[in-house]
Amino acid sequence: MAYVYKELSDRDYEELNETLKKSDSLDVLKWAAQTYGNKLVYACSFGAEAMVLLDLLSKVQRKAHILFLDTDFHFKETYELIDRVKERYPDFVIQMARPELTPEEQAAKYGEALWESDPNKCCQIRKLDVLERGLAPYDAWLSGLRRAQSPTRANTEFVNRDDRFQAVKICPLIHWTEEEVWMYIQLHNLPYNELHDQSYPSIGCTYCTQAVAAGEDARSGRWSNHTKTECGLHAPVKGE
Repeated sequence: MAYVYKELSDRDYEELNETLKKSDSLDVLKWAAQTYGNKLVYACSFGAEAMVLLDLLSKVQRKAHILFLDTDFHFKETYELIDRVKERYPDFVIQMARPELTPEEQAAKYGEALWESDPNKCCQIRKLDVLERGLAPYDAWLSGLRRAQSPTRANTEFVNRDDRFQAVKICPLIHWTEEEVWMYIQLHNLPYNELHDQSYPSIGCTYCTQAVAAGEDARSGRWSNHTKTECGLHAPVKGE
């Protein structure tokens, strides 16, 4: 059976997840790599979970395709981390996917600091549209979502119908805790973003990411001046 978005029913997803429910993350990745081959891509944020998922992926798909949404607004530490990842996993095919508009063109068309006046529009231009184009050649994509990250992610399964991008979305780390993520990073001496040591548990663009005070929710530093809590990459359909 070809496990592609347009051919899978809700029942198919239920059966797939029932089959995989006792699998560990590496088993899920093996299934994904065997099922999709070069039609599988990892849309990678290079956060803490990403470092774990990249390391696991290197064990089952040495020449895996990695897609990074380069918004032009990332921290220098993020770009430095990507360079270190390229050194550690030289066979990965890492694509730096860019928006159609440069920051200057965006400012000219929508005004300065769009991330302040309309952060959803900014994310649409610099992330969502970019990922939609980037995923077009693939049948399935990997994500490092964990159920414990937020209420909006609590029902994430290993294999998910992604109506937003019309692809199969595979999330091998759904059962991991934050403590387990960091234990794995330390145990395997993995590189990670240095901002994590400066109270940045969740790292996005410079303009929309702040440090988090002790005891605050891990994602409270994202879009802190807005009700927005997600960039929209993991919304079920367009516009949600």
